[in-house]
Amino acid sequence: MTRELLLLRHGKSDWSADVDDYHRPLKDRGKRGAQRIGVWLAQQKMVPDLIVTSPAERALVTAQKACKAMGNGAAGIQLDRRIYEAVVDDLLAVLGDCPQDAGRVMLVGHNPGLEHLLHWLASTTPETDDGKLLPTATLARLQMPADWGVLVAGCARLDAITRPGTLPKKFPYPAPDGKEQRDRPAYYYTQSSVIPYRVRDGKPEILVIASSKKHHLVVPKGIKDPGLSPRESAAKEALEEAGIEGEVADTALGSYTCEKWGATCTVSVYPMEVTRLIAEQHWEESHRGREWVSPEKAARELKQRELAPLVKQLEAMF
Repeated sequence: MTRELLLLRHGKSDWSADVDDYHRPLKDRGKRGAQRIGVWLAQQKMVPDLIVTSPAERALVTAQKACKAMGNGAAGIQLDRRIYEAVVDDLLAVLGDCPQDAGRVMLVGHNPGLEHLLHWLASTTPETDDGKLLPTATLARLQMPADWGVLVAGCARLDAITRPGTLPKKFPYPAPDGKEQRDRPAYYYTQSSVIPYRVRDGKPEILVIASSKKHHLVVPKGIKDPGLSPRESAAKEALEEAGIEGEVADTALGSYTCEKWGATCTVSVYPMEVTRLIAEQHWEESHRGREWVSPEKAARELKQRELAPLVKQLEAMF
């Protein structure tokens, strides 16, 4: 029996960000590169049984973007602190701890550690144009022995190295084998939203927040994550964007469409009774601000005009 190891270096990081190395984010180019690799893995029917990543920001987001582009939820990704700033022995220890029944494992991390591991496992140093085996968002595929607890130098065979620059820039829709090409992975075009409310004196009040650039009033909305239902994804957006928790109704009030990323997105809108406001110091996007307003003001001032009849529909329930 043989097993397969996929080594994925994190995507292009943003060196202009005023953060330490551990928290350095990805550039948009890095996110797209990770997503192209994820779609390619799905097309090749090479979705990993297990993904283990460095918890450093640029590696973790690379793993998440690739995983979602494959059509999977990111909740099952395992974080391993040993991968950050790792040497070969650290990475061998991580591999040794992978369950035996994981036939295909993807390790997401950093150079020079990943490249040194690749050289050690495969005893080969094939050249690329820039002299590096693993530029950012590049994937190496190795055939491995069955027992990863007793790996020795030269025990693996390097099958291929795939770089995101060799893959199509656009993404197939509505699935990895889809013929239509879009600017973003297919899951981006299905979204969820909530209209958060509370009841005061028998009447609802609507919680609104500022848009990310503070130009408009909006309610929480975002891409439906693979692995989550539309309702679950709506609750996740409410927590992240508005810092609220509560009861999201089982049934959507309705839906609307909007144009984004060169195509049409469909947004399902759920009513959400707010039961808890997260303290501002623990709210991920507290810069937005939040305000309770009347349904009339919400219907009048929310940026997305399609929400007005849904706000009125919610008001009519009381």
